[in-house]
Amino acid sequence: MNLSELRYIVALARERHFRRAATACFVSQPTLSVAVRKLEEELGVALFERTRNEVRITPAGVRVVEQAQRALEAVESVRQCAMADSDQLGSPVRIGAIYTIGPYLFPDLIVNLRERAPDMPLVVEENYTAVLGEKLKQGELDVIIISLPFDEPNILTLPLYEEPFIILLPTAHPLTARKTLGSKNLEKETVLMLGAGHCFRDQVIEACPACAPKSAGDSGAVYTTEGSSLETIRHMVASGMGLTVLPCTAAGADRYSQRLLAIRRFTRPVPKRIVALAWRVSFPRPEVIDALRDAIADADLSCIRSLGTRRVQLPGP
Repeated sequence: MNLSELRYIVALARERHFRRAATACFVSQPTLSVAVRKLEEELGVALFERTRNEVRITPAGVRVVEQAQRALEAVESVRQCAMADSDQLGSPVRIGAIYTIGPYLFPDLIVNLRERAPDMPLVVEENYTAVLGEKLKQGELDVIIISLPFDEPNILTLPLYEEPFIILLPTAHPLTARKTLGSKNLEKETVLMLGAGHCFRDQVIEACPACAPKSAGDSGAVYTTEGSSLETIRHMVASGMGLTVLPCTAAGADRYSQRLLAIRRFTRPVPKRIVALAWRVSFPRPEVIDALRDAIADADLSCIRSLGTRRVQLPGP
């Protein structure tokens, strides 16, 4: 049994597909298949059920993969501890952000962090909350930027700022005659929103029930068109396809002529989200968290409200 085999079974349990698991581990599919079979023979138990189109994890496999995940986290902690004994800001940090935060925060964050920690390369990734959470737990990412709530065992969170939602609509839309808009005003409108899997989509529907897609036979249904990203949705609004609800940092009306886009605020209570950092309890580089917090606090996000977060300390024994 070796660490590579443990990584392979964790990846296979996550992907439920040999080719995708092999790709995630940067090895060939035969290499991963042979290693998994070798580990099963060594342990004397089947970890996975294999069919033509699917891989299922067995009850024994669930238990083994959980322990493998803990072992990999422990190994990562050893590596991070060694770094912490030297210069905490002198080695790379791997940070992920959800799709609705990364494009609007990373440009300022990278510049600000470069000034604070010039010897700390930043490896960035954008993905769904669920994917980032799994990569964080597996040690593939050091820190992630997500929207609360984010409740995971052995994960710490640090709220950074509160971000209100706004309504973006074509300037020719009749609703621009109003200074503020409520959820009721969006009934029977063509609402553009992200596809399933984006946590911001769920937050919009929770804050604006009138925006929720309904069955085709519902006469009061909102006509909903899905976009792959907030950037795509903003372009769709500018072209006159409908209106949308965005986090304020993604509004970007200034990127178009004022003849194309208009922003309207919600009536009170204004829907909003809390953006936070998240990292493993075992992550031994608190100076990295502090540097990220300070770099984000100095980002040019004029529409948000800072939550005045504290400095980070290593957890006690």
